Amino acid sequence: MAINDLPMLAALRSKMQWHQERQRVLAENISNSSTPNFRPRDLVEPQFDQKGGSVGGTTTLAMTRTSGSHMGSSTPGPSFRHDGGRSGFLTRPAGNAVNLEDQMLKVSANQMDYAAATTLYSRSLGLIKTAIGKR
Repeated sequence: MAINDLPMLAALRSKMQWHQERQRVLAENISNSSTPNFRPRDLVEPQFDQKGGSVGGTTTLAMTRTSGSHMGSSTPGPSFRHDGGRSGFLTRPAGNAVNLEDQMLKVSANQMDYAAATTLYSRSLGLIKTAIGKR
C-alpha cells in the first residue's frame, strides 16, 4: 500500500479538492454579481466517517478488469454537488441574489480551511515518513 492510499490522506485530498472547486464556484458568484437573474451557488460539504470514507453521498466503485480483452475504465475525478441555489437569500429587483459581503466571507473562510487541510496533509505525510525512517 502506498503512503498516499491511506484513508485519512485520501479524505484530506478529497477535502482539498472540494475547497478548490468551491473557490471556483464562489469566484463565479462574485464575477456574476451584476448579472440579471443570477442565483449564487455553493457546494454541499462532503461528509466522512471515522475511517475516511465518504458518508451520505454516492460512492463510486472501481471497475475490475477480469479479462485482457476488456476495455480499461477511466475513473472520473470527484464530482461535488451544488446546493441548488439555496445560499441566495436576498434577491434584487433585477433578479440577482448575490450578496458580495456574504460571498467574500465564504471565500476567506474557504481559504483558511484549505490552508488547514494542506497543513494537516503535509504534516501527516511528514509523520509517516519519520515513522518509517525516510526522514
